[in-house]
Amino acid sequence: MMTPAIFGLSGHSVTADEMAFFRESRPAGYILFGRNIESRDQLRALTDSLRSLDGREDLPILIDQEGGRVARMKGPIWPEFPCGQTFDVLYERAPASAIEAARLNAMALAAMLSDVGINVDCLPLLDVRQPGASDVIGDRALGSEPMRVAALGRAMLAGLQAGGVLGVVKHIPGHGRAQFDSHKQLSRVAVVDQELQTDLAPFAALRDAAMAMTCHVIFEAWDRELPATLSPVIINEIIRERIGFHGLLMTDDIDMKALSGSIADLSQQAIAAGCDVVLNCWGKMDDMFAIANSVGPMTDQARGRLENAMQRISGERDERSMAVLLEQRDALLAMA
Repeated sequence: MMTPAIFGLSGHSVTADEMAFFRESRPAGYILFGRNIESRDQLRALTDSLRSLDGREDLPILIDQEGGRVARMKGPIWPEFPCGQTFDVLYERAPASAIEAARLNAMALAAMLSDVGINVDCLPLLDVRQPGASDVIGDRALGSEPMRVAALGRAMLAGLQAGGVLGVVKHIPGHGRAQFDSHKQLSRVAVVDQELQTDLAPFAALRDAAMAMTCHVIFEAWDRELPATLSPVIINEIIRERIGFHGLLMTDDIDMKALSGSIADLSQQAIAAGCDVVLNCWGKMDDMFAIANSVGPMTDQARGRLENAMQRISGERDERSMAVLLEQRDALLAMA
């Protein structure tokens, strides 16, 4: 039996309490943050211990390593990577070069992540940047033109996969119009359905992605009461049917202030609405127990989606070093 949740950890190694709980609950995967990272050797030992604990070689171990202001692995140990806007700027001048730079950048990220045993990166953002929206997306976005976002996003997915890392498209069905940071407050998007086609377009273009992450935003055109993460209408009619995404669907962090209610109730609602797994980032034992006790076992359909996703990174990898990939990327970025 597997719990449909991706859990965080409290520190640099798995504690005795965490080890006992994880053995019993068997979460679908884990996600790492800055608090879990001290050095290259320590991080590799941590990911090795998680795989040994679970017994799955293809255990999903996630991180948010976008580049720019969202980076959990930092200098001086690891290099800095550019934000999404960097590739949007280059695209203005040389579209093909921007696409190749985005691919090389993602391959370099994958080389860095796979070196320490991380095999899933919460990247790329397919949120279409909109004027006047919260800057929580801002320069993280790949642009304000949907097909440009899709082209750069596809290059990033391909680059990650070539390096043995799976990408997660986010934040489906689109965070680009949100007026507030979902970590702090719930946003309501009041535009009509026709306008929202702009937001859906990159996700529809990349509907064959293996994994996607929802957004905690209310879209009044589709559901006036519930944010996307908790809305059966949005998950089934918009994400699954209109967009056509049939991969593994995870929530954004279920502990964000955009959502109101207990962790257990919210997790149960998200699974009931159609999410495959709940993402819980903070490594708090009480919250993880509550989730495991409320959501029930992972469905066969969700497990199938997870297995299909992880199989995508079992093929041949590009063996170029991170240094070589970064040099090639930077030669292209210099054009901007």
